[in-house]
Amino acid sequence: MRSHLLNDSTADRYRRSVTEGVERVADRLAATRRPFTGITPQELAPVIDAVDLDRPLGDTSAALDELQDVYLRDAVYFHHPRYLGHLNCPVVIPAVLGEAVLSAVNSSLDTWDQSAGATLIERRLIDWTAGRIGLGPAADGVFTSGGTQSNLQALLLAREEAKTADLLKLRIFTSECSHFSVQKSAQLLGLGREAVIPVPVDREKRMQSVVLAAELAACRAEGLVPMAIVATAGTTDFGSIDPLPEIAALADEYGAWMHVDAAYGCGLLASRTRRHLLDGFERADSVTVDYHKSFFQPVSSSAVLVRDGATLRHATYHADYLNPLPQDLGSARAGGTPTTVAEQIPNQVDKSLQTTRRFDALKLWMTLRVMGADGVGELFDEVCDLARAGFELLAADPRYDVVVQPQLSTLVYRYIPADATSPAEIDRANLHARKALFASGEAVVAGTKVDGRQYLKFTLLNPETTVSDIAAVLDLIAGHAEQYLGETLVHAAS
Repeated sequence: MRSHLLNDSTADRYRRSVTEGVERVADRLAATRRPFTGITPQELAPVIDAVDLDRPLGDTSAALDELQDVYLRDAVYFHHPRYLGHLNCPVVIPAVLGEAVLSAVNSSLDTWDQSAGATLIERRLIDWTAGRIGLGPAADGVFTSGGTQSNLQALLLAREEAKTADLLKLRIFTSECSHFSVQKSAQLLGLGREAVIPVPVDREKRMQSVVLAAELAACRAEGLVPMAIVATAGTTDFGSIDPLPEIAALADEYGAWMHVDAAYGCGLLASRTRRHLLDGFERADSVTVDYHKSFFQPVSSSAVLVRDGATLRHATYHADYLNPLPQDLGSARAGGTPTTVAEQIPNQVDKSLQTTRRFDALKLWMTLRVMGADGVGELFDEVCDLARAGFELLAADPRYDVVVQPQLSTLVYRYIPADATSPAEIDRANLHARKALFASGEAVVAGTKVDGRQYLKFTLLNPETTVSDIAAVLDLIAGHAEQYLGETLVHAAS
């Protein structure tokens, strides 16, 4: 079994195995004609259940043959131009190369003695991102598993900085369109979901700063503590960007921590034409960025950044075997052993909620070294331009109601039949159309609710998608919806 360990004596076997795997994936990508096969859980589950995990195949080629049946054939492929569903991006090749390297070397980004070089690369990318945001010279941060973890850590820091013993008095203010992880974080942090005050949005689905001001004043009048304001730079459903300068001013006035969830909108940091949409971003106390959304990185690649790196101490715990508490220099000179902190050895675990952690930063490093930030920004600009064109297409199509003109690359819309029918029936027609489209495998779209009604959603993150693709998918949706409504009428008449 030692022949399966990756080391100096098995380098050739590693090269052959990985090359064969890459070739299988490349062949599959080249042969993909639709984003999904339409297979159901009921069809696929028996195939996977039939695999006897206690009887190994003993051969890489045989395992890859089996993988074709249990995964590769029926995977949902985000690179296809008619995958228009969730915030999943096609990935750039330099990042995939970085993924292959980091998996093989397997550095763990907790302590320097497990990740020499990797630690400094991650720190350099944090500094680069903080510089792009404009957080200032004291900024710091750490890579995370994704936006949910980044938001949790930011709100943990905000809770500790609030310096209030009575957690029940703490309040978090955020847009009613913000990510659910804000409520989830409040629950995990012992505040309860009722600590989150949802602020209504305007017609563009942006937080109303006037209402926020009123809510903050009411909070103070009731003797409660405004712990944090969470602004969103790219909401999941609409891609809307909250009024960051106004929110920053209110955060200053009320002494609240300002967190900006830019998991989606962070791609604007690389844009040469749309960076101004993030004006006010630089005033945040903390920021979430998801490179695995608008920087076209493989999952996972996210980070939380803070204006004042000292606040990261609230996530610091010490273990003697890993990152022991520092001794003062006097005791060290007297014969004590100076610790890694006293020696100024960088340990990223001091900043992170995680201990063992992948070297995900390498993917972004390789991307920037091969493509450059402008290259990433151009890709994101393309999908934002596509969304504008898609909005015009939807606005001119009498079959559809489109909710809001996009700031980023998301379109929310609803099929409306020519013949009048009840809103509930229209809801069911849109829901059916989405499910039928997914089952056909011809395209993938997402769904959401607006004012309690069922809507559909395009999340455009693939520069290979065209306006013609959007038009074709709209025709498919209308066809499925019309078929459903026609069948409903037939059943009602009979």
